[in-house]
Amino acid sequence: MTHPLVNQLRFTRSEFKRCMEGVSPEDAQQRLKPLNCISWIIGHLASQEHNWWVIVPQAKNLAPGLNDLVGWGKPASTPPLVEMWSAWQTITSAADEYLDTLNSESLQSHQEWKGKRMEENVGIKLLRNIYHYWFHTGEAHAIRQSLGHTDLPQFVGDISEAVYRPEV
Repeated sequence: MTHPLVNQLRFTRSEFKRCMEGVSPEDAQQRLKPLNCISWIIGHLASQEHNWWVIVPQAKNLAPGLNDLVGWGKPASTPPLVEMWSAWQTITSAADEYLDTLNSESLQSHQEWKGKRMEENVGIKLLRNIYHYWFHTGEAHAIRQSLGHTDLPQFVGDISEAVYRPEV
C-alpha cells in the first residue's frame, strides 16, 4: 500500500499541473524579475525529485545537465517549456518507482551520497519536496496573474484522491 505521504506528494503534483494548464510556451519563458519563469519552476521541481528520488536511491541519471540549468543556487535561465515538462514527466515517473517502496520504517532512514549519510531522513525530504511544490505552485500562480491570465484554477482542488488515512 502506498504511504499516505507519497499520496500527498502525488496530489500536490496534480495541483501543480492544474496550475500550469493553459500556459503557452511563450508565457512559460517570460521572466518577471526577480522571479524565475514558469518553465524554470517546472524544471527546478523536476531537478529536486531527480536528485532525491532517482539519482541518490536508484543511481540513475535521467536528465544530465538539468541541475546545472535549473538547480538550487544556479543562475536564472528560461528553458523551453516542452523540454521541462518532458523532463518532469520522465523524472516523476522514475521517482514513483522508488516512492512506491517507502513505508513508515524507510521514511525514518537516511540516504547515502558519495559514502556519506545525508543529514535529513527520507520522511523529512518527502515533506520538503511537498512543501517545495506548494511554494512554487503559488509563485507560478502569481506569475500567471501578473501576465494577465484570467479564470485561473482555485486552490485547493479535488482532494478526494488524497484524503487523510491513518497509517496502518
